[in-house]
Amino acid sequence: MRGLLKKVFGDGNQRQLNQLQKVADEIEALEPEIEKLSDEELRNKTEEFKKRYQDGESLDDLMPEAYAVVREGAKRVLGMRPYNVQLLGAVALHGGNISEMKTGEGKTLASTMPAYLNALTGKGVHIITVNDYLAERDSREMGELYQFLGMTVGMNGNGLSKEEKRAAYQADITYGTNNEFGFDYLRDNMVLYKEQMVQRPLHFAIIDEVDSILIDEARTPLIISGSAQKSANLYHGANSFVRTLNNEDDYTYDEKTKGVQLTEEGINKAEKFFGIENLFDLNNVTLTHHINQALKAHASMHRDTDYVVEEGEVVIVDQFTGRLMKGRRYSDGLHQAIEAKEGLQIQNESMTLASITFQNFFRMYEKLAGMTGTAKTEEEEFRNIYNMDVVVIPTNKPIVRDDKADLIYQSMEGKFHAVVEEIKERHNAGQPVLVGTVAVETSELISKLLKKAGVPHNVLNAKNHYREAEIIENAGQRGAVTIATNMAGRGTDIKLGEGVKELGGLAVIGTERHESRRIDNQLRGRSGRQGDPGVTQFYLSMEDELMRRFGSDNMRAMMERFGMDDSQPIESKMVSRAVESAQKRVEGNNFDARKQILSYDDVLRQQREIIYKQRFDVIDSDNLREIIDQMIVSTVERVVQTHTQDELDENWDLQSLVDYLEGNLLDPETITVDDLRGNDPEEMTELIMTKVREKYDRKEEELTPEQMREFEKVILLRTVDTKWMDHIDQMDQLRQGIHLRAYGQNDPLREYQMEGFSMFEQMISVIEEEVSRYVMKAQIRENLQREEVVKNTQAVSGGDNEQKKKTKQPFVKGEDIGRNDPCPCGSGKKYKNCHGR
Repeated sequence: MRGLLKKVFGDGNQRQLNQLQKVADEIEALEPEIEKLSDEELRNKTEEFKKRYQDGESLDDLMPEAYAVVREGAKRVLGMRPYNVQLLGAVALHGGNISEMKTGEGKTLASTMPAYLNALTGKGVHIITVNDYLAERDSREMGELYQFLGMTVGMNGNGLSKEEKRAAYQADITYGTNNEFGFDYLRDNMVLYKEQMVQRPLHFAIIDEVDSILIDEARTPLIISGSAQKSANLYHGANSFVRTLNNEDDYTYDEKTKGVQLTEEGINKAEKFFGIENLFDLNNVTLTHHINQALKAHASMHRDTDYVVEEGEVVIVDQFTGRLMKGRRYSDGLHQAIEAKEGLQIQNESMTLASITFQNFFRMYEKLAGMTGTAKTEEEEFRNIYNMDVVVIPTNKPIVRDDKADLIYQSMEGKFHAVVEEIKERHNAGQPVLVGTVAVETSELISKLLKKAGVPHNVLNAKNHYREAEIIENAGQRGAVTIATNMAGRGTDIKLGEGVKELGGLAVIGTERHESRRIDNQLRGRSGRQGDPGVTQFYLSMEDELMRRFGSDNMRAMMERFGMDDSQPIESKMVSRAVESAQKRVEGNNFDARKQILSYDDVLRQQREIIYKQRFDVIDSDNLREIIDQMIVSTVERVVQTHTQDELDENWDLQSLVDYLEGNLLDPETITVDDLRGNDPEEMTELIMTKVREKYDRKEEELTPEQMREFEKVILLRTVDTKWMDHIDQMDQLRQGIHLRAYGQNDPLREYQMEGFSMFEQMISVIEEEVSRYVMKAQIRENLQREEVVKNTQAVSGGDNEQKKKTKQPFVKGEDIGRNDPCPCGSGKKYKNCHGR
């Protein structure tokens, strides 16, 4: 059927390639003419293109000539002439697509052409990579080409000062990691002065290893937060209790969902252990949560697989890359539960001050493009969420790699024995071997077995990733044996040593299948680059996690029926297909989970964009009087409406309305009940606003205009920041429990949207009311300064994080603060115990 459809409609990818080839032919045709230009004439082309763009020519019109100029520059500066396939990839990138180019096909060089072309607009281009090493390397190597053509290059590294970052962002082309760009966006929306912002509006980004960043890390939130003080005792108590439990009797663990729950027996033990009558009493919600997290820490989180313990800290291991994720913490108390399990000091949980997921950050760019060796399997997700097509670019030379069918053993022991024998045999013949593992502990186990067998080797895993590039670069040398977690030095080519081609090229051995086909394809793609020979083979066992979760029981029964032992693997394309269909199922589940998370995150995204835009308007504005006036009007309208709801005006509570006005907006005796009586609500609002504006004018006369404008900004920024941070925290808590609404036949997402909207409206009302009160009631100090609501914040991706104290906000003495009222500085204490002492 598929073949028939292809005949009728043609292959979509081939159609795209045919269109790209037309542009590539135009670029090729310009080569003789461009070659004749001197270096200076070539460099002058940049200014000529910029002028033509300003005069109305589109980037598409400029593309063939601009690409031809970059290609000529690459020949002269880097000694590299982009192949035809690299031109195809470069044209696809300019169209806002993903170029799938196999390992070793020169993605980095292909990206220079669209980066140069889009930088002609003067709006800046961001080239985003997965780690600082690659960003540093590419900015340095490709930077020579850009500078030769008269473009500026910036490197947005970790730990730069604001001035250095601003300079990097002002460059035509800026390199950096996804984390750094995302955090800069959040920090920019927490600054107090416009001059402190570092980023320009987000224009065009080219993402290297796009599948890793937009798929694998899509659910990773970038978070800036402060700590919420919580007692460590509950974590220790829950941990001590969980240690007394037995699997099956006291709790059940579901391997497919990784869910853990107490049985009836376990619940009885908990009630006895903690001396309570009913574990599910409302008063014991926090305790139940801690027990559940302790259970999860013990049953489903494994040391050296999910995390490692380093220098007294629990460090997460990225399941997709095998890298250590320093500074990242599991959220919802799970990290603390693991710290208790490992007997480490328990760090504080945190309060989120600002957050965004990579999905939503990258969708804010005007145009987005990406490159990777493996994206086609996730094309639906790229199209649905990011509106990007995947264009598979053919290789420069045909792939001659031999991808062998999977070998399946009955037990892990048999599998690893066979793997070691295979490595030994190939090593003795001088053929380099790259061994891919899914977990840190697997790489260490194979390393032990190889040591026993006397095979010298290098191990590249989360524990020594700092030597990554060096190890990977030497992995193609004669006789080299390299064990690597599935990241396997992404972005670094394995070049074959002398005489290795004759031995069959690089042999890649996979020790189990990953739940994502892309990760397996990446491992395979390490071998056979640029037409080199190579061989790949995956070794599986019926005890592997993927086989246990999704492998057929029939297959296991069949192996036992034929009396097959561990020295007889099954080599079958049918088995490989069964594994692939299991992987497709997992990928589908993961896509659904990411889509679901995005639906929830979109609620907060809309709110974030409103707040950040209004916040920018505040710091960008010279005079906020009009904005504040509108806030006071809204507040007065609400309060008048509250006190005049009864149909009979004699039942209106005008005394309470006057009391509110005197306490929050006006001086005593400014307005009386008699003044208000006989007016309808609109007339009352008007009368009150006249008095408010008179008082505001008197305030302005007491100060210089500069002091008054600064006073307005201090009040507005402090109030918005405080309330927004509280709101994010509340939205987070709402999100944690919203799934329970499904039990009441309600759609949790719809409930979250409605409640989130209601909470946001409520927050806006509170902001308006508080700003009105502070502006009208506070006495203004001459040395008033804007201050951050929370100081010493630290950015982390993916979960909880660092410790910081919520600092007091700038304090402005109010006129009518009761001794038992909350102190206006925001400390949470009563006024008499704080600034009222």
